[in-house]
Amino acid sequence: MHPAPSIIAFTVLSGLGLGLLAFLGLGVATPTGLAAFFWFGLGYALTLAGLAFSAFHLGHPERALKAFSQWRTSWLSREAVLVTAALIVMAPHAAGLVFWGRPLIWFGAIGGMLCLQTVLATSMIYAQLRSVPRWSHWTTPAVFLLAAVSGGALLLGLTIAAQLLLAWLGLALVLHWVLGDRRFAASGSDLGTATGLGARGSLRQLEPPHTGQNYLLKEMAYVVARKHALKLRVIALVLGCLVPSALLWVAPYTVISAIAAALMHVLGMAVARWLFFAEAEHVVGLYYGRRP
Repeated sequence: MHPAPSIIAFTVLSGLGLGLLAFLGLGVATPTGLAAFFWFGLGYALTLAGLAFSAFHLGHPERALKAFSQWRTSWLSREAVLVTAALIVMAPHAAGLVFWGRPLIWFGAIGGMLCLQTVLATSMIYAQLRSVPRWSHWTTPAVFLLAAVSGGALLLGLTIAAQLLLAWLGLALVLHWVLGDRRFAASGSDLGTATGLGARGSLRQLEPPHTGQNYLLKEMAYVVARKHALKLRVIALVLGCLVPSALLWVAPYTVISAIAAALMHVLGMAVARWLFFAEAEHVVGLYYGRRP
């Protein structure tokens, strides 16, 4: 599928911010005063920046408020409701630490859980799509959740936790790629199932539906060369997991190493998220001869 920059920025930045807020809300870190103002402000800024980027991906941004109305059936709507609830519930806990130096534990705990549920809802927008076999797998929510908490741990300088989470994230990414490569074939989708003519025997496409470019080809049938995908997977794994872990291992208590590790992680996850969309084979591509 077409890897739009806005949706990549949305998922990477909001995941990072929500992961940071989850740690702060659950009491893993309890800064006070100006330190609390900085960390909660950073978490809110990253989350809101991600949400702002998501608006650019909407065909009609003026209708964004309607996303809240379909929470019974839509993971996109649930995501919108959950992130709003998370930011509102987290606010009293943040205010308690900033102004009075005392956490409001229940607000923080509920807000932290809502942050993680928001990340899960974001991942389920994609994991629910049976029409994209690579996404329709348990590794999708695993990668989203581990990326969020890994980023949060890196930002807070939780060295041991960050290294453990980065190792699990690296494993989840590799499994998502390796298992994902087999998902389309395992789904049983082919030109016969797409057209409903499979019972008549082997099919081949005589001509494409049309010769010009259209929305479906642009958005749903994006193709990335296998050799380029392999290079990008290595880059994502090295920048997103290995380099940050090595930086924390070599210089675990320096501010510079913590900032460098977080930046490398963000770059790596941006590459991984680009691949997440670029490698996703939608079954509609079968009509156009775009088989994985």
